[in-house]
Amino acid sequence: MTTSPPGLRERKKQATREALREAALRLAVERGPDQVRVEDIAEAAGVSPRTYNNYFASREQAIVSAVTADREARIAAAVAARPAGMRLSDAVTEAVVEQYTSTSEREQEVLLLITARTALRDAFLDSTAGIEDPLAAVIAERIGDAGAHTARVLAASVAAAVRIALEGWLRPAGNAGTIGSFGAGGLVVPSGSLPDQLRAALAPLAPAFDAAERRTQP
Repeated sequence: MTTSPPGLRERKKQATREALREAALRLAVERGPDQVRVEDIAEAAGVSPRTYNNYFASREQAIVSAVTADREARIAAAVAARPAGMRLSDAVTEAVVEQYTSTSEREQEVLLLITARTALRDAFLDSTAGIEDPLAAVIAERIGDAGAHTARVLAASVAAAVRIALEGWLRPAGNAGTIGSFGAGGLVVPSGSLPDQLRAALAPLAPAFDAAERRTQP
C-alpha cells in the first residue's frame, strides 16, 4: 500500500494536533488531570479553545492521545509490512500485540496516569475505535475487497476485540466478574498478560479472516 506525502495544510494540522496533545499531557502531569482545563491546553499550545475543539472533544481525549497517537496507523502499517504468504489473522494479531505492548518508559508513565482516572480510562478504551478505518484499507487491499464491506466488518471486529481485551486488563479491583464496570470508578491494577488477553480476544475472528482470504484464491 502506497500513500502520497501530506500537503502543507495537512502538515500544519498534524503539528497543531501534536502540540495540543503534548500540552495536555504536560499539564496533566504537572497539575493532575482534574486541574487542567481545555482553555489551559489551548493556551499552552498557542491556539484558541475553538481550534482545540476542532481536534479533541475533551481534555481526556487529548491526554490519552499523547500515548495512543498514530497507533492505529502503525497497526495498519505493520499488517501491510507482513509477508504476503503470512496468514492474515496472524498478521493482524501480531501487529496489534506489537503496537499495544511495545511501549516506551514515557508511555508506561502515561498509562499509570490513565489507570488512575475513570474518565481517562474511558477515553483510552474509546480510542480503540480509531483502529477501524486504516486497518480496513489494508485488509481490503490484501483480500481484494473492492467495496471494502468485508474489510470494514473485519476491522470493526478487531477494534471491538481489542477493546474487550483492554477492559479485561484494566478491570477495576473488586469487580473481577463485572463486565463494563468502568463507569463506577475504583482502583485499577492492570492484571494478567496483555499480549495473552489480546490474542485470546482476537482468536475467534480467525475463521472469518481465513474465509475472506479463501475467496481471493484462484
